[in-house]
This record gives sequence, structure tokens and C-alpha cells, in this order.
Amino acid sequence: MNNRSWLDELKWDAQGLIPAIAQDEASGKVVMFAWMNREALAMTVKLGRAVYWSRSRSKIWPKGEESGHVQKLKSLRVDCDKDVVLMSIEQVGGIACHTGRESCFYFEITTSADGCHCWQAVEPVLKDPKEIYQ
Repeated sequence: MNNRSWLDELKWDAQGLIPAIAQDEASGKVVMFAWMNREALAMTVKLGRAVYWSRSRSKIWPKGEESGHVQKLKSLRVDCDKDVVLMSIEQVGGIACHTGRESCFYFEITTSADGCHCWQAVEPVLKDPKEIYQ
């Protein structure tokens, strides 16, 4: 049996990418969204840790390669359309975001007294990014 056939069952976009959501196994909190290509997803399964495709750098990006904030893979699922992957992960160091926060999803829409909507950061910086990326 072809050991890569499971990759062929997925629906990749025109650039050969698939959206990947990382969810903390312990809390259930979504900590990150990124993209994977076939190689990154295959590496994720093989290595047991999240590996993404960096669209801005056009290269494979093993999560935590610079920061040390590795995402250990606990389980991998795909949605009913097989066009989004969901990883249950253990976030090493408790920081997933390059801003030094637990989650990349730290902005929340708020409404001011005059009825204006704005995005407000609602989660604290746990570690200064200058200390993480030297």
C-alpha cells in the first residue's frame, strides 16, 4: 500500500496548500492557524510535531525552530470536506504566537461608548519577543 495515499485524499488549494489549525490539547484553545503543503504535513506526522509552510518565506517552517516553542502533535484530524486539518497539540513553553502570547488569536472586537467597533488585545504578552528571537 502507498504510504502517502492519505495525502492524496486531502483537498489542496491551487498553491498546493491546506489550512492547519493548532488547538491546545489541555485547554481546547485554538492557538494558531497556518498553512501546510504536502511535505510539511508528511513531516508533521513523521516527526510528531507541527511543521508548516511559510508563505512569506516560501519554505518549510518547523514550529519552534527559532523560538523553541515547539508544538508536539497529539492527534491529527481533517474536516468532512478534507480541506482543513486540525491538530491537537502540546504547546511547549505555553507560547504559540510570535508576539509572546499564548495564542495568535488575542484580538477581540469591542464596542466603545460611542458605538464604534475596534480590535483590542485581550491577552497578555507572556514573554517579550526580543527575549524569544535573538
